[in-house]
Amino acid sequence: MEQPVANSLKILTEADKEACELVKVSEDELSVDKKKLFIESYGCQMNFSDSEIVASVMRSAGFATTSSEQEADLIFLNTCAIRDNAEQKVRNRLKQLNHLKKKKPGMLIGVLGCMAERLKAKFLEEEKMVDIVTGPDAYRDLPRLVEEAGTGQKAVNVFLSREETYADISPIRLNSNGITAFISIMRGCDNMCSFCVVPYTRGRERSRDHHSIVQEARELAEKGFKEVTLLGQNVDSYKYRPANDPDAEIVNFAQLLEMVAQVSPDLRVRFSTSHPKDITDEVLHTMKKYDNICKYIHLPAQSGNSRILELMNRTYDREWYMQKIDRIRTILGEDCGISHDMITGFCTETEEEHQDTLSLMEYARYDYGYMFAYSERPGTPAAKKLTDDIPYEIKLRRLSEVIALQQKLSLERNQRLVGKIHKVLVEGTSKRSGEHLQGRNDQNKVVVFPRENYQKGDYVQVLVTECTAATLIGHSVTEVTA
Repeated sequence: MEQPVANSLKILTEADKEACELVKVSEDELSVDKKKLFIESYGCQMNFSDSEIVASVMRSAGFATTSSEQEADLIFLNTCAIRDNAEQKVRNRLKQLNHLKKKKPGMLIGVLGCMAERLKAKFLEEEKMVDIVTGPDAYRDLPRLVEEAGTGQKAVNVFLSREETYADISPIRLNSNGITAFISIMRGCDNMCSFCVVPYTRGRERSRDHHSIVQEARELAEKGFKEVTLLGQNVDSYKYRPANDPDAEIVNFAQLLEMVAQVSPDLRVRFSTSHPKDITDEVLHTMKKYDNICKYIHLPAQSGNSRILELMNRTYDREWYMQKIDRIRTILGEDCGISHDMITGFCTETEEEHQDTLSLMEYARYDYGYMFAYSERPGTPAAKKLTDDIPYEIKLRRLSEVIALQQKLSLERNQRLVGKIHKVLVEGTSKRSGEHLQGRNDQNKVVVFPRENYQKGDYVQVLVTECTAATLIGHSVTEVTA
């Protein structure tokens, strides 16, 4: 399957999104007398990025990656805990893998990431199908844990760190198209949204050394990569100052963004995710200043009603969010791509409050979004203090209304772009036709056009002649350099 680049998935229900965001290692490494590692990643871009770190750690321990679970000596599932549906998928997958394990004595199975952190040692007791349980901050310890599990013991490390950023580990680019790559710039989250498990599964927020980030971007550019996405639970709160130099100036996200943009004009820069409370005019002006910083922002709203936003502990209200949309449009223009996350049926949400969400979507004119019915997660403030009192069928009905509106908005936003020329970075062959290529434009929209003589990694000027709600369709008019 394709790597879980959320930007390539437009209008998704919960089930659709989680089905798409399962990634297997797709590149077999040449190996002689090496044990084989097979990794599957579920959930967000950060999990995929973490799997690249895990692959690097295990390569140093003598393992080679494989795309075949049948060949594997060691299988890792890098998991998501943000919704119950995601966890059930992992449990079902473990049952499948344990049938394979019975046929291959000595095979080890490990669960990594957020689900491992949430359930900890209980996972071993509940599932009885897992040999290793490792949280997101303990990946350096995996070689020891694998060795321990190999002796028949159950190996667990779910320690959450306040310092770990894996800054010194060079990721192995799994399932890479050789054109786009993720760079993790920070870990954890301090926002404590009432519905979210991330602060409990990924720990407190800490930022990675900006020098290592810029160096990673430089190395990717030298290898021929054309686009990087800076990743963090909340990239706009990035702040780095050396722990041993309290007098040093703090580097903020706008400054980091500029540093990465200056690596090469041929290297496109994207970032995800932004929290509305933290994205600043300085970031927006930096985006405007550099042509190679893509004019696209993922700005999760979660709800369009101020009372619900307060219950969610989002720290802003409806009016404040709308003003942030206004600033984006003022500084970056009407064509700047904006996407969202939206939750329907949160605790005590009324019909009138649901209508506020729909009207906010109309106001923002989102290009696309990720939309979900509320799923209570154990251990979160919402689960402890609020009642999940909206019937499931009402949640789904409200979700269908949100999706229908977003489809309408997405089509309208794409229709604005018909008749215009767009600079497209070719990422590969179209999924529907080998005679067509596909890539993304500056606003993160998928563009499909005839192959002609263009190759993956080319920048192509494409005249858009038609569209759907999810795709722009056109033909090349000339090739350009970045």
